[in-house]
Amino acid sequence: MKKEMINFAVITVLALAASCNNKSKETEQSVTSADTVTTIERHTHWNYEGETGPDHWSEMDKNDCGGKLQSPIDIVETETDKFLKPIEFHYNQKTKIHDVINNGHTIQFDFEPGDYIVVNGEQYELKQFHFHESAEHTIKGVRYPLEIHMVHKNKDGKFAVVSIMAQENKKSNETFEFLDQYLPTKTNDTVKVNNDFNINKVLPQNKSYYTYWGSLTTPPCTESVQWFIFKAPIEVSIKMITDLKKIMPLNNFRNVQELNGRKIKESI
Repeated sequence: MKKEMINFAVITVLALAASCNNKSKETEQSVTSADTVTTIERHTHWNYEGETGPDHWSEMDKNDCGGKLQSPIDIVETETDKFLKPIEFHYNQKTKIHDVINNGHTIQFDFEPGDYIVVNGEQYELKQFHFHESAEHTIKGVRYPLEIHMVHKNKDGKFAVVSIMAQENKKSNETFEFLDQYLPTKTNDTVKVNNDFNINKVLPQNKSYYTYWGSLTTPPCTESVQWFIFKAPIEVSIKMITDLKKIMPLNNFRNVQELNGRKIKESI
């Protein structure tokens, strides 16, 4: 009887240990699937050059950076799909910008909940948008000076990213002048805003798009991300682009990745 009690105690301890181990793995996985620009920085530092640059991201911890469905890509051959529906934008005219973060990789605007898109009947909440200079995606080999990623997430944790290409304009732009005044100049700085902003003004008038399945463009390069790249670029003042250049890493973009048989569709 005593021996049976000891065996039962040992089995119980082992079961609890396994349960804790599994729980820690789940927690770590949830951390690497954050709503913001996802990083594995708490495990391994990464950046855009040298031994911790994009060519070595797949060597860092556990990530998808060496996968077959990676982003960005060069958009060359596409298939027109008349069944692709327009993206439904449900952005308020007075969205609260919560804060602006200089995380050492990009400048990121975080928003209060309430704005979302609907894609194929599924709702994706807007989490944030951030900048890449120069653009990450290229269109027939052409790289725009700036790309804006509007990151959305659904209730199941899946990402949908709306990408906007931007070209320079010498004229001032009221929308981006407003954003420019809140740029944090130092790495790890956060500017609290709590001010209204009409996100709709960032979108191009022509909302036809290219779409494909890819990944986040920074570690852990999570796959199964649905991308929507607007065909029409917007115009951003030279001042805004110059100010971003001063405070973001030089060329904070990942080079285009192999398609590996993926199809790029375009809406009419």
